[in-house]
Amino acid sequence: MNLNHINYPTPFLLVDLDKVRQKYRRLRAALPGVEIFYAMKPNPESRIITALLDEGCGVEVASQAELCQVLSLGARPSQIITSNPVKSPPFLRTLHTHGVQRMAFDSPVEVDKIAQHTPGSQVYLRLRTDNTGAEWPLSDKFGVDAAEAPELLYYAASKGLTPIGLTFHVGSQCLNPHNWAIALQTCAQVMEQVADDLPIEVINLGGGLPVPYGRAIPTLSEITDTINEARHTLFTDQVRFQIEPGRFLVGDTAVLVTSVIGKARRSNTDWLYLDVGIYNGLFDTIEQFAYELGFDVEHGRAQAHFTIAGPSCDSMDKLFTGHPIPDLQVGERLYVRNAGAYTTAIAGHFNGFPPPTVIYSDDFEHSMKF
Repeated sequence: MNLNHINYPTPFLLVDLDKVRQKYRRLRAALPGVEIFYAMKPNPESRIITALLDEGCGVEVASQAELCQVLSLGARPSQIITSNPVKSPPFLRTLHTHGVQRMAFDSPVEVDKIAQHTPGSQVYLRLRTDNTGAEWPLSDKFGVDAAEAPELLYYAASKGLTPIGLTFHVGSQCLNPHNWAIALQTCAQVMEQVADDLPIEVINLGGGLPVPYGRAIPTLSEITDTINEARHTLFTDQVRFQIEPGRFLVGDTAVLVTSVIGKARRSNTDWLYLDVGIYNGLFDTIEQFAYELGFDVEHGRAQAHFTIAGPSCDSMDKLFTGHPIPDLQVGERLYVRNAGAYTTAIAGHFNGFPPPTVIYSDDFEHSMKF
């Protein structure tokens, strides 16, 4: 990968919007009839959201700021949902003002808030489900056990809300397709318990579709075949399905370009320092995400095992340990592939080091696809 023709100061994140569109189209083809909402938290760049809106994708928002952003980009209320089970009163009031009615809940307190600030909303209940096999489990902060679900659904109805559905999350970077089948079985059981009084119309499949980070992952078809078999076996044609991919739509559509700013040898360990670290662009490395690295060096350059660190003065700012790479020199570039998710979205200005600038391959005459 040679991006030296892009004479732009590092660090920068180079996004391929064509690949974003392709990922959306692949998912739409693999899950026919399933409504897709981009969970924008992994990468809220407006050009990405606009490209997906133009494709017919909806957007899942988690906060008032995200809602206002997508509205400013022309999203219609019917294209917006919020699956954050805990929403602030101001956020709820803004949802109500703009006619966004579909939202998640998972507690009686949330029901009371929704009924007060967005009366008459269509709500879907977040269920707790198995996250085994997910690289980033999400099963403890949100969701209720199936045994609690009927009572909560009836409570929502008693408060004037319309319980339209169920939702779950199998965990971020889920490597176990069976998790979706287990969750859908749980949904079917809950639906059966309330079928006489509350016909559930929607099942939201959440997120969790993985992208490669230097290790084997299930193929998209392995996951979607599992989902399709379960939804056609367990549910009637009257049940509609949604899905909220985040990382899947953007994770492998961008490359992070960074430069070496320092080298040292300490206690028999070779260290390499970059102009981007966990605080200003590579937060996911705290979970040992094995990003694939690329280099522009001559063939045959000697390799060494480096501990690679970020630029800040904090000792936690370490990215990779004992990583075998070419013996890069100060000023040379290193490429972090599949860096489109949770790179700029989480990055801050800690210690005065800025997040990567976002640029787009479309904007360069000799654009590089990756």
